[in-house]
Amino acid sequence: MFNAAGHDQAPTAGRPAPLLSVVMPIYNEQEALPLTVERLRPILDELGITYEVVGIDDGSTDATPAIMQKVHQDWPEFRIVRFARNSGHQAALTAGIHRAYGDYVVSIDADLQDPPEKIPEMLSLAQERGLDIVYGVRGDRGTDTVFKRRTAGAYYWLMRRLVGKKMPNQAGDFRLLSRAAVDALKAMPEHQPVYRLLVPWLGFPSGEVVYVREERVAGATHYPLSKMLRLAIDSITNFSAAPLRLATWLGLLSLVLCFALGVYTTVEYALGETVPGWSSLFIGMLFLGAVQLVCIGLLGEYVGRIYSAAQARPAYFVGYDSAEEEVRAARREPAASAR
Repeated sequence: MFNAAGHDQAPTAGRPAPLLSVVMPIYNEQEALPLTVERLRPILDELGITYEVVGIDDGSTDATPAIMQKVHQDWPEFRIVRFARNSGHQAALTAGIHRAYGDYVVSIDADLQDPPEKIPEMLSLAQERGLDIVYGVRGDRGTDTVFKRRTAGAYYWLMRRLVGKKMPNQAGDFRLLSRAAVDALKAMPEHQPVYRLLVPWLGFPSGEVVYVREERVAGATHYPLSKMLRLAIDSITNFSAAPLRLATWLGLLSLVLCFALGVYTTVEYALGETVPGWSSLFIGMLFLGAVQLVCIGLLGEYVGRIYSAAQARPAYFVGYDSAEEEVRAARREPAASAR
């Protein structure tokens, strides 16, 4: 039985809420996942607190589901939430945040580029200072390629220009959220949330933990240039009307240029110095056509999002949740013994 996004129910009967939930989106990580589990489990066990690890299988097509099942058998705190199909990293992150039971929720990827050793520091900082958000800030990205560093720098520069300096520079999806912050995010009507912008927008008390970004432990990146561009477009159009204002300014600029060209042509005609030619006409047509296409494209992005929101299709479907299955089994056992 599939559960659509927005209809997640936490089966808390017989399951006390843990202090910490670690949400981990996973997609085709058969090589990296065993190494991540081997490194993450001792860190969480040493905390001496109740916890759960929510692994979100985003429709993996390799051996990842089987590995997750084995990990769940050996590590009871490891919980499996499996999508019916691949829905994307942000959708997996949404499902994990919405279905986590913990008083604090940490999101981290399964490639070990964000060090799990920072989780205790995040939790300690949040508890000691009463913070609702603790960002993992990348202090050194030396392991990334020059192209990756440049594009990431341009993304954060642009986002900070759009949403303000309340967005931490070089902060990705490695962060800690309190239950209050999680509940606030769950109440948001965002159809395609971009948490890098949405979480800072909350304005809740926050802190930072700086770390060195490591190389991917195994496998290939699941965030190529196309997905990076898609994230940038979603970030801009979901969180700012600046592109629409840009279209307005481009239209006004083209109007001014056309007026100036009209004055220039009239003066030249009055002086008898006009020379028939196609260059100026051709350039003018190309300019106006480009401006119109840019404006139509920007409007199309927003109209597409309005259309998608009006359809109200779920961002994901959960096909399996090991916690729900365990609760159902626990409810059946007393009924069977009563017979």
